Amino acid sequence: MALESSSRRHFHWTRKVSNEDEDDSTFNSSESAVEQKEENAKPISQEPEEQQQVRAQLTRRKLQQLAVSRFRSVLTALGRNRNTRHSLRSRVVGTLFGSRQGHVHFAFQRDPNSHPAFLIELATPISGLVKEMASGLVRIALECDKEKDENKKPGRRLLEEPVWRTFCNGKKCGFASRRECGPKELKILKAVEPISMGAGVLPVNKGTEGSGGCSGEGEGGSDGEIMYMRAKFERIVGSRDSEAFYMMNPDSNGAPELSIYLLRV
Repeated sequence: MALESSSRRHFHWTRKVSNEDEDDSTFNSSESAVEQKEENAKPISQEPEEQQQVRAQLTRRKLQQLAVSRFRSVLTALGRNRNTRHSLRSRVVGTLFGSRQGHVHFAFQRDPNSHPAFLIELATPISGLVKEMASGLVRIALECDKEKDENKKPGRRLLEEPVWRTFCNGKKCGFASRRECGPKELKILKAVEPISMGAGVLPVNKGTEGSGGCSGEGEGGSDGEIMYMRAKFERIVGSRDSEAFYMMNPDSNGAPELSIYLLRV
């Protein structure tokens, strides 16, 4: 019994010692963990300023890139709206007009009430063109030269070329010039706006009086009257250097009576 009690006392003492050792090891491990955390926290506490500067620079760059991209998108949208407003579809409205003693004007519109996307003045008198059309089919070819590479302006469309060589049924007929549609031409187009297809004469009192190059020399009598022909045309785009407009005539079973070809050679 004495041996058992002494062994128990010794057992409890060794257990107590082992517990104290465990407490010391736990305390030491906790102290080392705290020290390691402090060591790891030191460089972290030193980095935020540099990181903030880097992040600020990146944020500025991103904002600048975002602003530039938005600005470009706005410009692109404006360009698309402009091109949509002045571009032509596969079917357009074509109007031929001019005074009896004046030159021929051709206007192509996206819609009957839209601004002309293409307006040219031919050197051919309208009376001569009327005679050609009365005799049969009329083919009008408009040719322009390609600009040299060093003088070429990027983005110029075929319909924006300023000067054209004119051929009517294979015969050279001088030159044609692209015109801006002014108030006088708009009056004529406004007068024929309700007409979808047909030909006729507009008197001077229809708002065409004093219409410059469209009115000829005289402002009264038959010389001041404006002859016109209006129809729908089918537009065929061969390439960026070639387009064709074919008059759509429901009464004609064969080829179109009037065809206009635009070529950049």
